[in-house]
Amino acid sequence: MNLLDLPFLADLTALRRDIHAHPELAFGEVRTSDLVARELAAYGLEVHRGLAKTGVVGILRWGSGKRAVGLRADMDALPLLEKNSFPHHSQHEGKMHGCGHDGHTAMLLGAARYLGQHHDEFDLDGTLYFIFQPAEESEGGAAVMIEDGLFSLFPMDSVFGLHNWPGIPAGEIAVMPGPVMAGTCALQISVSGHGCHAAMPNLGVDTMLTASHLVLALQSVVARNVHPCESAVVSVTQIHGGEALNVIPDDAVLRGTIRTFKPDVQETVERSIERICAGVASAFGAQINVVFDQRYPPTVNSTVETELCRQVATNVFGESRVRTNDLPSMGAEDFAYMLQEKPGCYVWLGNGAGSGGCSLHNPHYDFNDDILPLGVSYWVTLAQSALASQ
Repeated sequence: MNLLDLPFLADLTALRRDIHAHPELAFGEVRTSDLVARELAAYGLEVHRGLAKTGVVGILRWGSGKRAVGLRADMDALPLLEKNSFPHHSQHEGKMHGCGHDGHTAMLLGAARYLGQHHDEFDLDGTLYFIFQPAEESEGGAAVMIEDGLFSLFPMDSVFGLHNWPGIPAGEIAVMPGPVMAGTCALQISVSGHGCHAAMPNLGVDTMLTASHLVLALQSVVARNVHPCESAVVSVTQIHGGEALNVIPDDAVLRGTIRTFKPDVQETVERSIERICAGVASAFGAQINVVFDQRYPPTVNSTVETELCRQVATNVFGESRVRTNDLPSMGAEDFAYMLQEKPGCYVWLGNGAGSGGCSLHNPHYDFNDDILPLGVSYWVTLAQSALASQ
């Protein structure tokens, strides 16, 4: 099915821009949740609220079949100051839809509207759950929805997700089985030395010098400890220490992120970091403590569901526009928690350059409204394929 001539596109565009103008952070998506619930009810869907505080689930049923499928969109914004000046720019200073969750929510609402308004025209058999999830950005809203009973209250056979992707041309889509997004682990390294006057460094143990050597040494972890055919990232993103120009501080803290796809690679990275920290501590006479904080697991697509999505994408976009070599990414996604519980598939929908011509999490980013019909078409076709009467 091709919905490029979506009859309510103007409404959907206005809705997307309204959400963009009123961004809300993790677990605080109150206005967005109210809007989603109101729209779903207007389309004739059964509406459930309250999972993970602001989560919403809409339900459509056909026939008496027991098959059930979940379609998921994220709703939260980023703690980011928007630097756009178009009319629908953020009205909430310091908050911004810089990742396209406004577009994801709008596309899934568009699919719900189309399927709800044409309910009797589809020869389907089973149940379709529209999952609007809060708190994807670093807060694990998917895990909280699961803990609150998402899959027990709404039993489903499989679950599917979608993310817009700048850099992939509009009208194209990326689909691949296996790992598609990395697992993420927060890294904190605390360095303790002996503070002293900066003019008399021989009287102390220099934590800043120790921290500086750590930053360089940690770059050897992936380069020299991880198998060249595997993927991993170790990035130090923060160094904190000292307050005065003429004082070498007692303490310094380094923070960063680790990205991997496999538990054994993660184990290799962690042991290598511990070994390097022990060696640097010994070399400089400091004490070093390392803390690993596991965050999102890898996002892993199942084979059968990915093949279904590939067929759907081929029907909607054409075979030449279905990409299989863009994935995986070292970015992380909490849809991974849902894929740990249920088979499914997570795809990237090309966003082109988009308004602002920049990547995700950029203060000039904006979702490309031209791809709204493509996302709706993908969701509707996927629902038809997954729940077709047999």
